[in-house]
Formats: sequence, structure tokens, C-alpha cells
Amino acid sequence: MTIQEAQNKVDQWIKTYGVRYFSELTNTAVLMEEVGELARLMARKYGDQSFKKGENQNDIGDEMADVLWVLLCLANQTGVDLSAALAKNFEKKTNRDATRHLDNEKL
Repeated sequence: MTIQEAQNKVDQWIKTYGVRYFSELTNTAVLMEEVGELARLMARKYGDQSFKKGENQNDIGDEMADVLWVLLCLANQTGVDLSAALAKNFEKKTNRDATRHLDNEKL
């Protein structure tokens, strides 16, 4: 599915099952919460922390999808076409960083 299709699908789901979008501020807070859940899982699975006994070892893909869902909601609410924004962001990064990483001795 394309990003635009995902935005449309989330919008339709919200209008069908979600009654309405949460406010932009609430969804921003929810986004931070979802990113935190993903970060916690990443720190335990790939970082130095370990899972606590009985702790839920959620699926990383599901946590990433939760983050994407709320980001798509915010894009819909604020009138952002994420496909266009991502294309513009690629252009910005390419122009700005064309040789930056290639010239980085640390890499």
C-alpha cells in the first residue's frame, strides 16, 4: 500500500470506527507514548537492557505500526500529504548530504 493509500485507509477507519480523531495535541502525546513503547522494546531486544520476568515481549513490527498509525492520523489532521513531504525530504537530504556520509571517517 502506498503512503497516500495508508492515509486514506486510516481516515476511513477513524470515520467508521473511531467516531472522530483525537485532538492534534492528544495525538502528539499518543505518538510520543507509542515511540516510547517501541524504544523500550528495542532497548531490551537489541540494547543492553533485558526483559523483566513475565514482561510482554511485543512484536516490533506491531509497535512500529502503532507509531505509523498515529503519525498518519496527525498528517490527516494537519493536511500534510506524507508522500509529497517524504519526496521533498529525500531531495533536501540528498542535496545537503550528498557526500557528507561518504566523507565521514567514522563510517
